[in-house]
Amino acid sequence: MSLMKMDPQDYMYEFTHAKILEWGWPETSSHLATTFGLMIVLGILLFGLQFLLWKFFLNFLVKVSKNSKNQFDDYLVRNKMMLNLSRLILIYACFPVVELVFSHFEDWISPLEKFFNILLVVGWLMVINSLLRSLRDLFKTQKAFEGKPLNSYLQVINILLVFIGGVVIFTTLTGKSPWAFLTAMGAASAILMLVFKDTILGFVASIQVATNDMVRIGDWIEMPKYGADGDVVEINLNTVKVQNWDKTITTIPTYYLITDSFKNWRGMQDSGGRRIKRAVNIKISSIHYVNSEEIEELKKIKLLAPFIEKRQAEIDRYNSENFPDRSMPVNGRNMTNVGLFRQYIKKYVENHPGVHQNMTLMVRQLSPTELGLPLELYMFSTDINWTTYEDLMSDVFDHLLAAVKFFNLEVFESPASDDIRKLGSFKEFQLS
Repeated sequence: MSLMKMDPQDYMYEFTHAKILEWGWPETSSHLATTFGLMIVLGILLFGLQFLLWKFFLNFLVKVSKNSKNQFDDYLVRNKMMLNLSRLILIYACFPVVELVFSHFEDWISPLEKFFNILLVVGWLMVINSLLRSLRDLFKTQKAFEGKPLNSYLQVINILLVFIGGVVIFTTLTGKSPWAFLTAMGAASAILMLVFKDTILGFVASIQVATNDMVRIGDWIEMPKYGADGDVVEINLNTVKVQNWDKTITTIPTYYLITDSFKNWRGMQDSGGRRIKRAVNIKISSIHYVNSEEIEELKKIKLLAPFIEKRQAEIDRYNSENFPDRSMPVNGRNMTNVGLFRQYIKKYVENHPGVHQNMTLMVRQLSPTELGLPLELYMFSTDINWTTYEDLMSDVFDHLLAAVKFFNLEVFESPASDDIRKLGSFKEFQLS
């Protein structure tokens, strides 16, 4: 057969083989030399194709994505979608090369085609993975997917894709039906359950966490058992990462969120108010009925004056009708300094701009203890920011601790060292 009537592949091989024979190569090694020479030439051509793809095609697409207003193409570039596509093109280009280069070594063609088929499966998996990661990054910017464990979903899909790819590779290598591989997998399911126990538990937990909306990225959760107290920064198939307030990272297995209890502060964050629950302990011996001079002095307090006038009128009317003899103060009704102080606290926080007026707000007495009578403030701040919240709470109690003396009350304190020294000096004075 003349060279002009041959297929292009056979023509190229025979042409190269004829040239090698002309150069004086022996017939026994000429075919091997022809194959080796074609491998070098076509390898250079493939390398040149790769260079052109990376230098021009990929750079062109990167520039286009930067200049476009669409964010999705930026995510495709960031997740190496273009690079993986170029690799896929090179793998497809290798198939005709194999038949051309090894046309006189037919025993090599089938194993090499299987090898490139496996590379093709891996290449498609990488392309699909890049596409999925780009979709994940795009969904993260959507409000509907805010806080959703998208990484867990991506990992589950990747596991499924790897499984499918493994089945295809098994079929390619063995030439058997995929059902043979699945049958073998069924026989080894007990071992797989043991090996992938954590992954299976994490997968189930991720679905429950996402379905029940238990945890989102950005949520503040508290799990003292595992030393976690901070914001959720990542939710994966197997783990949940929490950045604590001291900037350390605590990693918790995802299925522990199902099996153990934890506190999620999202409700507080969504409500727009953060609870303040703190008490001032009043020294019980400083509590007394207020006399007329003290009442007149306390009327100078602008917030309290209307209440005192109204309350005093009610008390005077009641006492005149029921207790005409007021020589004993216990007879009838009286105002107390602690009661007026409690009312002052209530009026003060009701007029404070940092206190949420549409949420629970009360000032109450708790049961007296050995530390005095607790007056507890139960209210919510208008700002949930930690620093602002602490500043508000400090400002309120700074004011109250300074104001308590104007009601002739004392805040309970355990005896300090100078109190003990004063007591010792007093006893020495008495003895002398």
